[in-house]
Amino acid sequence: MSAVPAGDPSGHTHHRVHGHGAEQDRALAGLRERKKQRTRLALIDAALDLFLAQGYEATTIDEIVAAVEVSQRTFFRYFGTKEDVVTSFLTEHDQVLEEALAARPPEERPFTALFESLRVVLRTIAESDPADSARFRRVRQVIEATPSLMAAQMARYSASAEALATEIARREGVDMEQDLRPRIVVSFYLAATKVAFEDCARHDIWDPGTVAARVEEAVTLVSRTMRDWV
Repeated sequence: MSAVPAGDPSGHTHHRVHGHGAEQDRALAGLRERKKQRTRLALIDAALDLFLAQGYEATTIDEIVAAVEVSQRTFFRYFGTKEDVVTSFLTEHDQVLEEALAARPPEERPFTALFESLRVVLRTIAESDPADSARFRRVRQVIEATPSLMAAQMARYSASAEALATEIARREGVDMEQDLRPRIVVSFYLAATKVAFEDCARHDIWDPGTVAARVEEAVTLVSRTMRDWV
């Protein structure tokens, strides 16, 4: 008796069905991932609309989920807190920066490596699609208008600084517990970006491309300032 199913004298149908099933599974997984991303972005957009219209503190999670017509359970599937709706968007940029720094040539000097990694993040912001550009602008506006989010921003800076300093120490082969230079050079870098973002806010500049150019100018100015003023 043949082990091949009836109607399949070649024995290949089983393999084609299996392959088709795998392709279908991948397609379904991709569809689910796109749906999750749409839901996440819809929650961010609704939250930003409400934050800008009535203030961050005055906005509740109930109002955010009502605007998207999902449950609180769905909200907490994507965000741990209301604050995360704002800060998670910028945390993605921190991850891009850390990955870019790890990929820089090992012979590059630390501040140059940080600066070139920053260029990757700035290009990501400046070249993002219009919807992402609008989110970046509104996230910055909400943060600058909300003291509690400014405090969260400082905590984010601190976490990013530690990750970047750890990578600089690894690249330079030094022990951060004994050598302060990795933290010092990262502090210079982060201070420059912070000053640039705050300067843009003071001048009501929110366009991602313009903000990116201002940040790059500020970081470029660091080495000249250190040479001329210190």
